[in-house]
This record gives sequence, C-alpha cells and structure tokens, in this order.
Amino acid sequence: MPSQPRLLRATDRSVTTVELFFDLVYVFAVTQLSHLLVLHTTTEGAVQAAVLLAMVWQVWVYTTWAANYLDPNHDAVRAMLLVLMLGSLVLSAALPEAFTSRGLVVAACYVAMQVGRCLFAVMALRGDALQMVFVRILPWSTVTGAIVLVGAFEHGNVRAGLWALSVALDLFAAGIGFRVPGLGRSVTSEWVINGGHFAERCQAFVLIALGESIVVIGSTLAGLDGPGTVEIAAFVAAFAGSVGLWWIYFDRAAQDSARVIEESDDPGRLGRNAFHWIHPVIVGGVIVAAAADQVVLADPSRLGAMATAWLVLGGVGLYLLGHALFKAVVWQVVPWTRLAGVVVLIALFAVAPHVSALVLSLAALAVVLGVAVADRRLHPAGHTQRSGTAQAAVPPGSR
Repeated sequence: MPSQPRLLRATDRSVTTVELFFDLVYVFAVTQLSHLLVLHTTTEGAVQAAVLLAMVWQVWVYTTWAANYLDPNHDAVRAMLLVLMLGSLVLSAALPEAFTSRGLVVAACYVAMQVGRCLFAVMALRGDALQMVFVRILPWSTVTGAIVLVGAFEHGNVRAGLWALSVALDLFAAGIGFRVPGLGRSVTSEWVINGGHFAERCQAFVLIALGESIVVIGSTLAGLDGPGTVEIAAFVAAFAGSVGLWWIYFDRAAQDSARVIEESDDPGRLGRNAFHWIHPVIVGGVIVAAAADQVVLADPSRLGAMATAWLVLGGVGLYLLGHALFKAVVWQVVPWTRLAGVVVLIALFAVAPHVSALVLSLAALAVVLGVAVADRRLHPAGHTQRSGTAQAAVPPGSR
C-alpha cells in the first residue's frame, strides 16, 4: 500500500497565489459588512455587524492557521481552499439577511467550513504531531457549530447572542489550549507556525479592509452628480483618512511585528494573542471607517447626525484602540499616542451635534494624521526593544 502523502509545508512558507485567490472572497465579505452598517446605523445594527465580522474572521483566520501548516501547492490542500472559498462566497452573499431570512444559510456554511476544515486537517496530518492539535479542536468546533445552528432558528437579539457565544467559546478554547477530557490540552509551543507567513497573511486582511474603503470612496464619488466644493473636500478627507490608517499600521509596525513573531521562541502564542485575537478589532475599525466615508460623502453638509458621529469617530477610535492593543502585546509597551488619539475622539462627541459631517470627518482626520506625525517625530529611526527573547525594532509611537 502506498504511503500517505505528506501535505505539510516545506521550509519555504511564502504566501501562495491560491491563498491570495482565496482572499478575494473576503473583499466581498468586507463590502457586505460595510454596507450593512450604512443601512443599519443603530446599536442593534452595530452589534449584528460585529457578530458577523467575528464569524467571518474565525473562518478566515482558522484557514490561515491550517494553510500555515499544510502546503497549498498540493492538490488536496488546494482543493480544500477552493471549497472553503466557495462556502465563504455563499456565506458572504447571505450576510445582509443573516438576521432575517438567510440565517440558516449563514449558519450552515459557517459550521460546514469550521468542522470540515478541521476534519481535513486531522486526516491530512495523520502521523504528524500536529494532528493532535486539530483532534482537540474538533470537539470544540462541533459544540460551537451546534450553538450557531441553534441560533439560526432563533430571531433578532437571541440569534446574535447565541452566535456571539459561539465565537466567545472558540476564543476561550484557544486560550485554554483546546482542552478536552481524556486528551488534555495543547500548549502554544506545539503550534509550530511560520511567524512571518502568519503575520503577512493577517496584514493582507487589513489591506483587504482598507481596499474596501478606497472602493467606497471612489464609487460614491462616481455616483455624485456634479460634486461641489463640499463634496470634493469630503472626498479628499476620506482618501487622506484611508492613507493615514494605512500609514499607522504599515509604515513600520507591520514589518517589525512580522520580524518579532518570526524570531519568537513561541510564535504560536504571539500569533494567537496579537494576530488571531486582536486583528479583528483593527479590521472592524477600518470597516466602520469605510461606512463612515460612504455616509459623509453622500451628505457632507448634514448637521448633528449622531449616527454619523458614531461611525466617523467610532471607526477611527476602534482602529487606534486595536492597534494600541496589538503593539502592547507585541512589544509590551504602552502606545500612548494611539490612546491619546482615542481620548480626543471621545471628547469630539461633545461637539458632534453642533457641526456638519464634513467637519467631523476633518476632525477625525486630524487625529489620524496627528498620530502618524507623532510617530515619526518621536521615533524617526526606530529603537530597539526586547520582546520575549527576540530583538526587534520598536516602531514609532510604541512608548
């Protein structure tokens, strides 16, 4: 009998074209979530969008973990990614009606992908020590999947609560090493990921979200009939805001964090804590900011719209808070520039009822640019900071 083909990656763990192809579906998912926020600018709408983002992220990031171990150049692994791509496309198409008529579609796709991927990994890793990691994940995925399916038969806040509980249990399970009675638990040192690959993949998702903001800005401008001075100013502010968000993350922090996780003695722990757990907060901030751009560009002169204020200020605030958490975990320092930006954004809610959407957008832009400029002025050449046992350049704004 022929031996089982080894599907593990070799030493080269660069991002493959099929992984980038897989990501294209998530451009659509992010667009769906952004539009959902625009159509439902209420607390309930925000909660539902947050729950759906968490579910979308769980599907994507668990696939990223699997693709870090398994070689996408093997036909079987490639087939897995393409099947997951199809499932993600169906799930994404159903997102706008996830809490009305298509809840079961979302739930069925989510559970099939989470459990199916885990089963594939268990079979593909037969004979390898990594197999036990996925053997322990499987019962947790089954339980959380059952909760998602039950939620599909409920309505409104009950459905949102059950789906949120499912994601929370997933995160809790990762925190305790997917402990299973009789099987014990995994330790993060057993999650032998290639840190550089994992960091690059998560950075790609941030770029996907930022790409959505660019699409929103361009398509909204294209739909305006003879834009005037106010509309052009809103367009420039929106574009500058997207550039500022990109700059804060990608100027040096992205590259330096990839180096830290690559050199870490426990890249699995850092991958879980800094990337798996925290990056959806950063992505969520970008999605909210993209929704804010669409709302502001549609009517930049509108006065006192608190729903718009929550989008404009909340999106940037969520992004800065997520990035502050990320930097605190990776470099174990207090990123005070980002925290100061969040405080200023909170203070701006006091003036929000008295100014136009454009003025509020410009104020949020000033905060973003202020953080970016402070980064460069305070740390123009980078510094050295020890994170764990790895030596890495501290990016601007880290302390």
